[in-house]
Amino acid sequence: MLDNLKEGVIRPDIYAPELNPVYAAMLAHYSAVADPCRVRDPNRKGTVENAIQHTQTTALKGRRFESIEAQNEWLAHWEERWAAPRIHGRKKRQVAELFREEQPHLQPLPASGFAFFRQSVRTVDDAGLVQVEGSYYAALPAAPHGEVTVRAFAQSIEILDARGQLLRRHPKATRKGAFVLEGTDRIFNPSRETTRMLARMDKIGPRTAAFARELFARVSAARASARSTASCNCRADTPVPTSRQQSARSCSPPTASPTRR
Repeated sequence: MLDNLKEGVIRPDIYAPELNPVYAAMLAHYSAVADPCRVRDPNRKGTVENAIQHTQTTALKGRRFESIEAQNEWLAHWEERWAAPRIHGRKKRQVAELFREEQPHLQPLPASGFAFFRQSVRTVDDAGLVQVEGSYYAALPAAPHGEVTVRAFAQSIEILDARGQLLRRHPKATRKGAFVLEGTDRIFNPSRETTRMLARMDKIGPRTAAFARELFARVSAARASARSTASCNCRADTPVPTSRQQSARSCSPPTASPTRR
């Protein structure tokens, strides 16, 4: 049971409150369920706060500890010697007896503690990458220009889709500007230079533009992109209008020449 503070609840609601994703992940890790208090209804969590106040005003009152381990050791001794044997004021039963009834229903804690992370939303760029803390990570199979959820842990990066399903997990880059991706993560994408060059071909004429696009459509994207660019640059670099007209005519489909008999 918790207050509607931002660390726990992002959007309060009686039936379906929106929890902080980090807090929700911690609850899932420990198989726990949150019960946010209703707004302006502090009486719902009075019992919980009273238990904390009881510990502060009895076991910890007037004491100082050098470390959290020393404090926990003292609290364990206080629990066994004073807190557990006492008779609960409202239940009129021994606290240790009530705990023994609840103990069979308790679950063991996970073998490892909860790993804290920072969560954010990122947009996949046209190369299939997302930028996180100054480095770039492959997000495939997420679609370019789509949004993904990124969780930055101390030593790793997780990328999730809109449903919360894990897409990729990468080791965290050791320096800014690094690219973390496999060879198969490199997707073919026409460069900005190619787009600019095709725009130049459009200015020459429709036949030249059609020729350039046909050329790029036919050649292999992975192996002959440079060859296509070089071929189109030869067409686009013609400086004078008469040469451009000749370039456009050379891009026209070939016509059959008359045969002589």
